Amino acid sequence: MFVAASIVFAACSDDSNADSATPTTTTTTADSPTTTVAPSTTVAPTTTVTPSTTEPVDLGEAVLTTIEVGEFVFDARTSGPPGGEAVFLLHGFPSTSDQWRHQIRFLGEAGYRVIAPDQRGYSAGARPDAVEDYAIELIADDVVGMADALGIDVFHVVGHDFGGAAAWAVADRHGDRLISLTSISTPHPAALTATIGSADSDQADRSSYVETFVQPGSENLFLAGDALALRGLYAGQGLTAEEMEPQIAVLNDPAAMIAALNWYRASFNAEGFAVGQITVPTMFIWGTEDDFLGPDPARLTGDYVDAGYRFEIIEGADHWVPEVAAAVVNPLLSDFLADPLRVAPGDEITTEHEGG
Repeated sequence: MFVAASIVFAACSDDSNADSATPTTTTTTADSPTTTVAPSTTVAPTTTVTPSTTEPVDLGEAVLTTIEVGEFVFDARTSGPPGGEAVFLLHGFPSTSDQWRHQIRFLGEAGYRVIAPDQRGYSAGARPDAVEDYAIELIADDVVGMADALGIDVFHVVGHDFGGAAAWAVADRHGDRLISLTSISTPHPAALTATIGSADSDQADRSSYVETFVQPGSENLFLAGDALALRGLYAGQGLTAEEMEPQIAVLNDPAAMIAALNWYRASFNAEGFAVGQITVPTMFIWGTEDDFLGPDPARLTGDYVDAGYRFEIIEGADHWVPEVAAAVVNPLLSDFLADPLRVAPGDEITTEHEGG
């Protein structure tokens, strides 16, 4: 889940039974109105990468690895061939790289080089103490630092929830390094800020949980009673007790949970950094039943993208789109990553899908 004073964000199976209806599509050019169709800190990189000794049995198998970036060591899940186009998958709260398990396999099997890191604070080796060390621009710079460490020049970035905020920031600060940007659930930060401040939108109410998240000791709300509330959030994503364990193993730790919540604290206190107009090909995927990020910032997001823009609406999907609507998300990623320039700069395509 994601929110800030100047930036504000919501939180925090491969559902093979999800039905995918024939989508309806509207194209909007720069010269026509949008129509919705119904049905600076630089992280010094190193070149040290420590892979697991376990060899994958197939390209889709997630391989655990570590990536050193300056003083930090990030844990990550990877898949796919080393020579494939690189795709960074950025998780949100309260998730880890395991959030992307369906996409890690799908994209790896499709021939992409997939890197899904446990981001700053979630990796024990990349967990600074100060709240200001969790500023979104530093988190964005971490991604480029990882790419440098892996010898990757240009790459796709895909983010969900607060990872979506980081993805927008990567596009803003390092657009020359990106082939494409995909944000899932998280609208452009400026669209979110504008609607939070609007009396005509309910987004301020949807984002009000952040006032609780930023309070000292808020980690106890999630971890009390053997992480009962945290487990409840995962259950709400449709995860079984077994499926949630990889994420519980990371976040059922006060140090990790404090660090994860520091993303909100740093964002809430942010001054001076704002994401501007985006100039790289962009896809935004949003579920109509998202309780945290509503339709107002979602529909405004295209105003902040100067490149070709795809707005993909999944009817019936809630906030946890990568998990609950993988059967829709994965083909969308496959189509967009294969040809991100299909939509011309200044044009917008809005498509609705069934599959929540």
